[in-house]
Amino acid sequence: MRCPGGWSNWLVPVILCMAACSGTLPPPDPALSASASETGEYLIGPGDTLDVFVWGQPDLSVTVPVRPDGRVSTPLIDDLVAVGKTPTQLAAEMQVVLSEYLRSPEVNVIVQDFVGTFGSQIRVLGQVTEPGTVPFRERMTLLDVMIEVGGLTRFAAGNRGRLVRNVDGSSEEFRLRVDDLVNKGRIEENILMQPGDIVIIPEAVF
Repeated sequence: MRCPGGWSNWLVPVILCMAACSGTLPPPDPALSASASETGEYLIGPGDTLDVFVWGQPDLSVTVPVRPDGRVSTPLIDDLVAVGKTPTQLAAEMQVVLSEYLRSPEVNVIVQDFVGTFGSQIRVLGQVTEPGTVPFRERMTLLDVMIEVGGLTRFAAGNRGRLVRNVDGSSEEFRLRVDDLVNKGRIEENILMQPGDIVIIPEAVF
């Protein structure tokens, strides 16, 4: 199936193409494929907002920010370290603390606003609408990242994009064809992202 394209409405053709093209999408480079499959659960970072639910205890269920020191405080729980933990891990630790006051407490932690630890962020530089950092999420793809940063600018050389990734302790660089992905709907150019990835989109030479 040939997927539609066009910058003026670039999200629609890509989403339609994704719906039509089922299955796991292999990245264009074998080295990317081996590395990109190693995804993990989200780690809480400073500035994240957490919804803490204590079942059957509405007075203990609150929404709290993760402070710059990486800690959170909730009713009956003071200064518990949250940064670098998964929501499941933090919930388990909260249950241990609350067990001193409650019988068999059940706690759920949901990240409402994502910021993430520095090492779990993806940085996007160059000719995109909103350069900056994007919190990594499990199974996040290049397309997801481009949506987060608002797509390419009209000055972008998207097919000369580069991905800088840590592979076995060393920094390696891979070619990205972002223009083909977002403007022409070529989903084969989509890849899975990893925490710490850097995406660079250069300016076109006129």
